[in-house]
Formats: sequence, C-alpha cells, structure tokens
Amino acid sequence: MNHDHLPACCGGDGERPQAGLTRRGLLRGTALTTGALAVGGVVGLPGVAHAAPAIYNPFAGYPITGSWQDHLNSGSLGGIDFGMGVGTNLPACGAGTIQNIPNNGTGGHTVTIHHADGYRSQYLHLSQFLLGNGTAVGAGTIVGRSGGAVGAPGSGSSTGPHLHWHMINPSGVRINPLTYVNQNPGGGGLPKTSTEQDGIPGTIFYQRMQNWLRITAGYTGPIDGAPGTRTYAALQQAMRGYGYTGPVDGVPGTNTWRAVQRLASGWGYTGPIDGVMGPNSWRGFARFLNQDRWN
Repeated sequence: MNHDHLPACCGGDGERPQAGLTRRGLLRGTALTTGALAVGGVVGLPGVAHAAPAIYNPFAGYPITGSWQDHLNSGSLGGIDFGMGVGTNLPACGAGTIQNIPNNGTGGHTVTIHHADGYRSQYLHLSQFLLGNGTAVGAGTIVGRSGGAVGAPGSGSSTGPHLHWHMINPSGVRINPLTYVNQNPGGGGLPKTSTEQDGIPGTIFYQRMQNWLRITAGYTGPIDGAPGTRTYAALQQAMRGYGYTGPVDGVPGTNTWRAVQRLASGWGYTGPIDGVMGPNSWRGFARFLNQDRWN
C-alpha cells in the first residue's frame, strides 16, 4: 500500500524567437492539457486558468554562481547560474517536450522544455544536445550536457563553465525557477515522505531517494518513484560510505540493506544492523531523505 501522498556569470542571456517550430510542435509543446492553439509559445485561449506543472530543482547539489538579482543587475532578463564542469548531465526539471535551439545568441546552445499549459524551462550554454526536437521527456530525463567554457562551441557569451536556468510563464515572461518551485510545493519541489511517520515506503519516498542519489551518487534515471536497477545501483554506490563492499549490480541484498541501516542509525534508527528492513529502518532512512536539500 502506498502511503506517500502525491500532490560563473553570463551577460544578457536572451531567448531567440522560436523559429522553425511547427504548428504541430507548438500544439504538442505548449497546449498539452488544454488543446488550445499556441502562438509563439503562449496559449491563445483567454480566460482559461493555467495549471502549474510539476517542477523540481535538478541542480540543488551545485553552487549558485549567479543569482536572479545578479542577472537583473547585469541587464539580463533573469536566470540562475549553477557552477558545474563542462559535460555534466542535465536532467529535465519536469515533464514536457524538447526543442533544441543551436547558437541562441548570448545564450549559446539552448534546450527548451515545453511543459503543460504554456510554461517553458530553458537551459543555456550547453556543450551538447542529446535528444531530438519533439521528444517527450519525464522529470529527470537527461536532455543535454552543460558547457560554458569561454569561446567553446555553444557557450554564447559565457565567461566560464556553468549552467543557466530560467523559466517562462504562459504570458511569455521570464520567471525565477527557484521561486516557482517554492511557490508550488504541491506540484513543484518534492514533498516530504510520510514514511517518516508510518514506516511504509511509497512513491514519494522513492522519488526523494532517487533525487538524493542523483545529487550524490551519479543516478541519471527519471525521478519517478519506481526504483529499478539504475536506482539500486546508485544506492549501492552511495552505501560504499556506510560499509557496503559488494558489487554495484543494482540487485540489493542483505549487505546493501545493512549499509542502509547504518545510515539510518544516524537518523533515529536503534534496531539491529541485520539487513532486514522493517518500519523502524524505513523511518530512519526517511528522516535522512526528508532533509530540505533532497527536495
């Protein structure tokens, strides 16, 4: 039974008009839930409320090297810069369809994720596109690789390796994605798992586990709360720090779970380290996963 309840800086980062986007692509990318005709990425249906798509922050593990205000002060329309090495995998912050914009002015190679109801997210200064235009993606799907090295192809006006992220609302106005996530807790950032109270892991518990593993252990799969081999392989890798010495094969056994219990023992678990996960083991693990940094 599932008891989790789903509910470096750059100058003048610009957005190129969406040349080459077909009518069908616009319909797919910006009117996924309304069926409305979209023009220029804005749903043209007055009087219809826009639902807030589910967005999370895939880059919580990276330092912010340029704030929203920093961008405004430099004459940009706004954005958040995250410091990361060239070639870092970039997970989708939410479900949608892909539009690649090569050499997008000062923004360089830009990938746009068209979310439901006319919202868009854009990642700038990429070194590599990975998916074709119109590809449907889920949250956590790798959509490209970061860049930003000075003068490198796709870097635009970037002065150093980093990722620039901003969102655009249905009216075409650029908005701060971190503010958006904070203001939409029911469908934005990951909610807390109720496993901390009831000791029963479910969808949100595993989503939080996947996001933790994405940030710390190289997990690149979707944040879908349905753990499989890739999730468990990343868990085994993470458990190296807690005494796990077995293979990283994505098939957890007693030794994997012993290591998890050692982690949980720092978060209120006081039972035996026997590799048999019960409610108290799950509660301790959930307390660890409920930290704000894994949202």
